[in-house]
Amino acid sequence: MLPSNQLFLQKVFILRHRHYINIRFFLLTLLLMLFVNRSFAQQKTRIHIIHADHYRYNALFNKDIQQLIGHVKLKQDSTIFICDSAYLNDKTKSLDAFGQVHINVNDTLNLYGDRLHYDGTKRVGELFGNVKLEDSRAILTTEHLVFNRFTGMAFYDVGGTIVSDSNVLRSRRGDYDTKTKIFYFKKDVVLTNPDQVTRADTLIYNTINKTAYFRGPTLIKGNNSIVKCVDGWYNTESNKVTMRRHPEISSSEQQLSADSIHYNNHTGFGRAYGNIRVLDTLHDLLIKGQVAEIWNNRGITFVTDSAVAITYDEQDSMFLHADTLWIHFDRKHQAKKLLAFHSVRFYRLDLQGKCDSLTYAMSDSTIRLYYAPVLWTGKNQLTADSVFIAIHNNELDSLTLFNTAFIISHDSLDNYNQITGRDMVGYFYNNQIYRLKVDGNAQSVYWVRDDQKRLIGINKAESSYMTIGVKNNEIKTINYIGKASETMYPPKDFSKQKRILKGFSWQATLRPHSKYDIFRKAKK
Repeated sequence: MLPSNQLFLQKVFILRHRHYINIRFFLLTLLLMLFVNRSFAQQKTRIHIIHADHYRYNALFNKDIQQLIGHVKLKQDSTIFICDSAYLNDKTKSLDAFGQVHINVNDTLNLYGDRLHYDGTKRVGELFGNVKLEDSRAILTTEHLVFNRFTGMAFYDVGGTIVSDSNVLRSRRGDYDTKTKIFYFKKDVVLTNPDQVTRADTLIYNTINKTAYFRGPTLIKGNNSIVKCVDGWYNTESNKVTMRRHPEISSSEQQLSADSIHYNNHTGFGRAYGNIRVLDTLHDLLIKGQVAEIWNNRGITFVTDSAVAITYDEQDSMFLHADTLWIHFDRKHQAKKLLAFHSVRFYRLDLQGKCDSLTYAMSDSTIRLYYAPVLWTGKNQLTADSVFIAIHNNELDSLTLFNTAFIISHDSLDNYNQITGRDMVGYFYNNQIYRLKVDGNAQSVYWVRDDQKRLIGINKAESSYMTIGVKNNEIKTINYIGKASETMYPPKDFSKQKRILKGFSWQATLRPHSKYDIFRKAKK
């Protein structure tokens, strides 16, 4: 019987010996697998000759090359190569084919060309001359194409044309993924279909969902509009466009720009978001806001969220804000009417105003104010049931106040000159009122002062008609036409109740004081 220490050493030797045998077996197995795989790979990469009318071999020329002539047909894996003649190098697994080259990759993918160089190990083919790639989704033509059978990618760099349904795409460079059916175009990209032409720097086109994705400066020219953008997508089947990064739509004398635009070129409907600008160069009108909707086929554009309309000329600009602004266009897509709804406020250096609703007709250059309108010019406040303002050559021409017309002019801290009547007409010169006519039930309360501004008395009058002279936005004269009742009162004999005419409403706190103040909400 062995001692315990010797028994222990013997067990250790046996375990180490078994471990050595296991490692050696593993290494032998691994080497065998590598050999088998290598043999299999070599067999798989080999290009097999199926047919040729003639075979030629010249060891002096190249001992590894076979020359095949006439109705040549070869095969690698499931891919068939057909040509008029070929050089086959079995050692490098390469093929050079000439004349009517045809590569049948699968049932739906075929490539054609005048000449082919094919690396059978890498599965990469390079086609030259009259190259055409056909699959179930598109036809690609070019003069030089590289095709990778492993990845299914085709690449050209000398200009190519792709036809997919009614869409024709051209570019200087391009890649086509035959597995995902997606084209990648670069440089001088042009996409043409019956509705529009798209020019882009970079474009990705999915032939399955027929969608083009823009990357870089892009111009889309339709029948009635031109679209510019830097980033977005366009579905050629539904005609829907989504544009980002300051896109712009132009048509006739109008331009629409925003942070992003979603537009259907077929229906003419779209939505825009963020920093919206609608410019009408014909009528010198600019509309801004944060949200817009466009109905080009109906000739309507709607703008809201901080909406402001700006009419500009050489002398001054008018800034108008409302909850919503609507622009109506005619058949030539020229602006014909602007509608402003709810909480309307506007500012111009010589004229300010507010109302609930407003319209501006480009045909007669008339602004119409409805529902509690108020106008301010200089020291004067004008109110009525509705007000019409006529503009001529971008200057204020006249205004008409309909029903319960009322003019108030601040004379001093608590005293007001007042004129009221059924209707009034005011006339402008150099954008300032110089004369007013009151028609029907005219009444006035006027604080008469001398040249040193000292109070002489308070004049109260009634007449059917009045004519008021205005200078520097201050009432200077009042003339009565027809039968008039007029009384001059000393201030101490004229009570405060009599100093205020019926319908008096001083609304100075609502007056906009700058182009920024038009956004202030009036307290109810």
